[in-house]
Amino acid sequence: MSAVAPRWDIPSAEALQALVADPLPLGLRAGPARRSFLRDLYFDTPAGDLRRRDVACRVCFAADDRRTLVLEGLRPGPPEAAEVAELDAAAIFAGKSGPARRLRALIDPARLVPSVELETERRLRLVRRALVPWPELELVLDVVTVRSSEAAPVFRELTLRPRPWGTIGVARLGAALAERHGLHPLATDRRARADELLAALETEALARAVQGQREVAIVAVADGRMAFRRKGGGLQLLVVEGGGEEACRRALRQLLGTAEGQVRLLGTVPATERRPVLEVWVARRLRRDLTTASRPLQWFTPRDIVGRVGSPVLREPKTLAALAVAARSPLVPEWSGSLVGGAVGESAAAVEPFPEADEADRISRVTLSELRVPVLPAAALDAERGAPEQFLNAQLSWLEFNARVLALAEDPRTPFRARLRFLAIFSTNLDQFFMVEVASLKHAVAAGLTPRSADGLTPQEELDAIAIRLRPLVERQYRCFQLLRAGELAGAGVSIRRFGELDAAAQGFLRRWFGDQVLPLLTPKALTRAPGHPFPFIADRRLSLALVLRDTPTSPRHFVHLELPTSLPRFVPLPQDEGVVPLEEVIGGNLEALLPGRQVVEVHPFRITRSGDIHLDETGAANFAQAMEEEIRRRPFGPVVRVEVERAMPQAMRDLLQREFRFEESEQHSTLSAADFYEADGIVDLGALAELAPPRPTSDYRPVSPANPFPPGVPVCDALDRKDVLVHHPYDSFSTSFERWLDECADDPDVLAIKLTLYRPGGPSRILEALHRAAGAGKDVSVLVELKARFDEEHNIAWARSLEQLGIHVVTGLVNLKTHAKIALVVRRRGGRIRRYAHVGTGNYNPDTARVYSDLGLFTAEEDLGADLNALFNELTGSSRPPQAEFRRLLVAPTNMLRRFLDLIEREAEHARAGRGGRIRVKLNGLADGPVIAALYRASQAGASVELVVRGICMLRPGVPGLSERIRVTSILGRFLEHARIYHFENGGAAEYYIGSADWRPRNLRRRIEVAVPVRDAAARARLDRILTTELTDPTAWELAADGSYTRRTARPGDGASAQEQFLEATPASY
Repeated sequence: MSAVAPRWDIPSAEALQALVADPLPLGLRAGPARRSFLRDLYFDTPAGDLRRRDVACRVCFAADDRRTLVLEGLRPGPPEAAEVAELDAAAIFAGKSGPARRLRALIDPARLVPSVELETERRLRLVRRALVPWPELELVLDVVTVRSSEAAPVFRELTLRPRPWGTIGVARLGAALAERHGLHPLATDRRARADELLAALETEALARAVQGQREVAIVAVADGRMAFRRKGGGLQLLVVEGGGEEACRRALRQLLGTAEGQVRLLGTVPATERRPVLEVWVARRLRRDLTTASRPLQWFTPRDIVGRVGSPVLREPKTLAALAVAARSPLVPEWSGSLVGGAVGESAAAVEPFPEADEADRISRVTLSELRVPVLPAAALDAERGAPEQFLNAQLSWLEFNARVLALAEDPRTPFRARLRFLAIFSTNLDQFFMVEVASLKHAVAAGLTPRSADGLTPQEELDAIAIRLRPLVERQYRCFQLLRAGELAGAGVSIRRFGELDAAAQGFLRRWFGDQVLPLLTPKALTRAPGHPFPFIADRRLSLALVLRDTPTSPRHFVHLELPTSLPRFVPLPQDEGVVPLEEVIGGNLEALLPGRQVVEVHPFRITRSGDIHLDETGAANFAQAMEEEIRRRPFGPVVRVEVERAMPQAMRDLLQREFRFEESEQHSTLSAADFYEADGIVDLGALAELAPPRPTSDYRPVSPANPFPPGVPVCDALDRKDVLVHHPYDSFSTSFERWLDECADDPDVLAIKLTLYRPGGPSRILEALHRAAGAGKDVSVLVELKARFDEEHNIAWARSLEQLGIHVVTGLVNLKTHAKIALVVRRRGGRIRRYAHVGTGNYNPDTARVYSDLGLFTAEEDLGADLNALFNELTGSSRPPQAEFRRLLVAPTNMLRRFLDLIEREAEHARAGRGGRIRVKLNGLADGPVIAALYRASQAGASVELVVRGICMLRPGVPGLSERIRVTSILGRFLEHARIYHFENGGAAEYYIGSADWRPRNLRRRIEVAVPVRDAAARARLDRILTTELTDPTAWELAADGSYTRRTARPGDGASAQEQFLEATPASY
């Protein structure tokens, strides 16, 4: 065999496939290709010191996951190599092998970092002569993926390796193959070729980073507070050019007037097109005199500033990037102790004494009141301009909403079982937030897109701000869980046990249960790419175990993945009420039965979240339901956007997961990094906590006894002939109102047609049965089932098909519009004339959610409203375009709703200018539409009173002098999910009320079919007025401040109960 086997470049995937499958030239024979996987991980210093010495250091991963440390270029001849047993690079370099000792003599291994990874998919064909039975030559076909930083280029190579006894002419065969397939000979080695590819793909920013251009950001900490510099109306960390400790000391001298202090590198932020690599350093043990710096400093606790991150006060891009690193670093424990929106106990972070604190406060500290009410530039007070400073960030506003959910779990006044549910809801809310919102931002970053949000942040800046805000919330969640676990959960007799602490009898019980119920469902999968073992696909939001195994006590370690079966309970009860054991503990304690003869070194739970939104070209879909099903099948394979790990998971395992998830095959490029790992202080994934609570009456809210809004014995339609009826669920029964109405109409021979929309209908219900009976009775039944209800797409497709099978006319939505309206229409012949009966609601026609969502519905037989709904249904079932009808009474999006709401707001502004007061009261789930917010600002500036009840996202910034000081925003969360929408405009004493399905967000007003209905019945209007008044004065509600933070009202003696409790106590006629 020659010292260097000849190699050729394969120009395309097609040429590779031909080399794999086609007959060989020169009459030679070759069997089928054998497939395998190889991996080489190269190490060097960030400055490339080994490369400059023509030395290469790499760790090779072989077929059975055995690792080999290789040093090349130290001396003439073959490289120096030795098999190693250690798991991670640091341990390998510190080992006793010959290459490790030579490496340590050459350079400090602590300076080495992974520089490039070559992952090889190999196909091997054995070549022989026609009449010779043994192979004489190996034809090696490699597809090499180069992994480094953001890039992952691919190249293909052919290598001809003669066997010692072979006589086949390598040069002749190579020339024939080159001529046939367009191959080109290669002179450079594989590593050099990888470097050339990477150099060609580097952006200008990456090139600057390679050349050593860096910046340093300083997080100076004293007495639990961080130093910021004031620039205009904002706060910034100090950032200087340079890198390393020398630049850090220079920055300290500039910041504090002295370079003294203890400094540690927290981490680095990758380069972008706008800046080089950013090093983030923490400085502690600062000198006493902090007032001699060249510029005054502001000193804040993370708790002071975390709620202002992303606001005009704290949004400078490099500061956000540096704080995102600090927020996840164990070297800055003060950050994880910053409890946003309320505290559960005190922060456990130890802080060092802050010298001359009072004097520093007196000299330089900005008051919190300044931060809570941002001072906007004069131009931003012009409501017509729509300046970024006028808006709160939508993503951060959503995090504030979820923080309020968490506050309900922390509140000792909340019943115990409900506290566990709220902790679980917090987790499931975050899952969807990452699947949709974070995934969308990461996709924009990966694509190089930099659109700015309404408040002026780029996608990367939003991701940084989210990370800074979110980590303290996750800490709060786990702190709350630990307190409940040690307190009320234990007091209720539910003890969460670890397998290792159980006695022999309990362990024996679990071993038997494991063998019977669990073992048949488990499939261990290797977590390391090796021949025959591709990296396994790991499912979205499934709890998994990462195992570290050894075949023998001295053999190399192996990573193995084990997915927990979803068909089993998360918490396994022990006999005699001795507690529960998490399923992952049961499996971890019985691995010897699953992997006999293996040594289990470590077991670590983890869980991933993948991008989950669906992007469908509706205009090009021939069959929309089939196209939607195809997109749903792709959803589980989206890129990973979050990894949850237990705190004890070693860094080597985290690095492996990050590397493999980042570069797994996907239609979307991944930007996964260390910033996307979230540590769990205990059980990973708290979404199943509701399983834990014992069903004791005293541990939950008392049962609801909803009222019957219609008198018994009188058909609903007959009651509507007399007057409209407003229902308020769950205080009014959904079963004895809407479901009863459909039941009666299905069996009423005078009913001719039933039409309704379904958005999230839930499981089988009386609604489906009633529609079935109506169709069977020959009535005209038409149903619009919206397939694009996020995460309910499959369920809605099943509903649509079930209805079609029952002979019902089904429409599955309009092109590029989501039908979110909650409307139903019944056409009835009575006494020789046609009458229309309608229902317009704020919530889904779903009996399950009607018990836990607070929603409104108007039953009416008013002719104009019935005619409007008839016209709307005709458009929904007869056309694929947006509704074009002229509606007399209804507000319909995207047809006339936005324009009408803007007119109604402007009318209140005119009333205020004319001295007639002007008053707007609105209850919504979300407020994020720019033109609507601008109109509300103008109304406030005109003197109108604007009172808003907004449950979730709110981008309006209230209480800003000169812009929105007459706007007040309240948020209510509690036992029931507030889902109703009410719109009230005082109109100089001739008030108008509407209810409907639309929030004031761009998607509702522009990209959805929404309906709002005017409420004219006096009793119904009075009830809406009482609902708004009660909620706006709820003593347990939250109030939104100008900086985007929320403060919960403190109930005082005599303030009364929460709004929801008042509604439960009252009869419908009394409110």
